[in-house]
Amino acid sequence: MESFVHLRKGRTPRRLHADLDGLKDDELGRGGFTGRTANFFRRHDPTDFRASGPLRPMDVLSSELKPGDLTDPAGAPLLLFSNPDCRISLSRRSAEMPFHIRYVDGDLLIFVHAGSGRMETEFGPLTYRPGDWVYLPKACTWRLIPDGTPSATSTLLMIEATDEFRVPEAGPLGRHFPFDPAQVSIPDPEPHEDDGRDSYEVRLMHRPIDGVDSTTLRYPHHPLDVEGWRGDNFAFTFNIADYNVITSDTVHLPATAGLFMQATGVYVMNFLPKPAEGAPGTERTPWYHRNVDYDEIAFFHGGSLYGIPMPPGLISHAPQGVHHGAPEKARERARRKFDEYDRVDWQVIAVDTRRRLVPSAEVLANDLGQH
Repeated sequence: MESFVHLRKGRTPRRLHADLDGLKDDELGRGGFTGRTANFFRRHDPTDFRASGPLRPMDVLSSELKPGDLTDPAGAPLLLFSNPDCRISLSRRSAEMPFHIRYVDGDLLIFVHAGSGRMETEFGPLTYRPGDWVYLPKACTWRLIPDGTPSATSTLLMIEATDEFRVPEAGPLGRHFPFDPAQVSIPDPEPHEDDGRDSYEVRLMHRPIDGVDSTTLRYPHHPLDVEGWRGDNFAFTFNIADYNVITSDTVHLPATAGLFMQATGVYVMNFLPKPAEGAPGTERTPWYHRNVDYDEIAFFHGGSLYGIPMPPGLISHAPQGVHHGAPEKARERARRKFDEYDRVDWQVIAVDTRRRLVPSAEVLANDLGQH
């Protein structure tokens, strides 16, 4: 039960996530990082285990995955993980879509890991570049046109929720922190003329129905014929460079401090460059945890952690209830290099889901097998 009293038993440091004196900091918490917690201080690394069975951590490199749209302009993204609340997919497209598309099961949030280009939507055109989030409302019609040559692939992490994505409620810092909605780019309408084709294809993407996951509509006119629009349901882009990172000098903040957008059962966060914690004895890396109510996906966009490059394009899955966290060697290095580094330069996108995620066959086949 919740209480104003937090108990202490046995040997514990005075400060939370600091002054460990050789112990391993491990959190057993409910509700992500916002509910009741128990902090254990262990003798040994709780991630030092070997797992067998379906609930095991997985790591895959996006560069090793082969979505259908990588080589076939008419191909589709590759499903990575799914549950009743969301589907997470990977696109690696270099050629423009020869059709238009709608995701009809829910809102779509796309992170641009690599590549640039133009996205034509009913609301108007949006340009995209690395570090952009692209939001597309449920059933919005759109088409992707990557820039450059076939070697200039647009690598996109796609998160489709069955509920609406929304900006978190304003907290004590006010409406503009950490996400200032005034920084989004909103399209102006740009109606397209018919180009002489007999019909225009619009693919409806949906969860499988009798084994089929798309439906085709054919229009006798161009589907992006919108002269104007009004309302508060619209497509936009937002770049992580405009995200206001919240920091603390005395304690490493939990993942929820980086919350960007959320839907029912789905929480999307940005972990971005920031000043490193400066108070002596403070742990500068996330503590070991099990996050018992949420599965966690981490997508490594780039950057480094105290001089060690982050693996760009790595996708990591930690099932709820299974210990995870930075390797002990990384923690030791952060302590040893405390006076050499005053910033954390990582760029990591995280997705937490309330219901358990099921990895696709392609993810299972490409697991790096580190656990």
